[in-house]
Amino acid sequence: QVQVVESGGGLVQAGGSLRLSCTASGLTFDDYVMGWFRQAPGKGREGVSYISRSGGSTYYADSVKGRFTVSRDNAKNTVYLQMNSLKPEDTAMYYCAADRPFTGFVFTPAKYNYWGQGTQVTVSS
Repeated sequence: QVQVVESGGGLVQAGGSLRLSCTASGLTFDDYVMGWFRQAPGKGREGVSYISRSGGSTYYADSVKGRFTVSRDNAKNTVYLQMNSLKPEDTAMYYCAADRPFTGFVFTPAKYNYWGQGTQVTVSS
């Protein structure tokens, strides 16, 4: 049974940093691409970052480029999202998602079969 678990969220002041972690079990981790998504109250789920199986390809939403960095450690079955220069508009529930490689837009939630429960990030002004 596949499980995806996020951690590392919290309350931080604007300009601060957080590092989110996502650990997946029940799968061969390096067979799976990983995505980070977020959802703010009253808004749809939006893609934040994507990383390929090897970590050689990454993508970011325009809103986080230059501030967020995604990485993965396949030996630890874990993907990370380093978030710097946080802004109040980054406040959201952050979700990690996994699936085998697919064609199409990497920030399409329906492309991912496995999701975590989310970790809350709140950025105060």
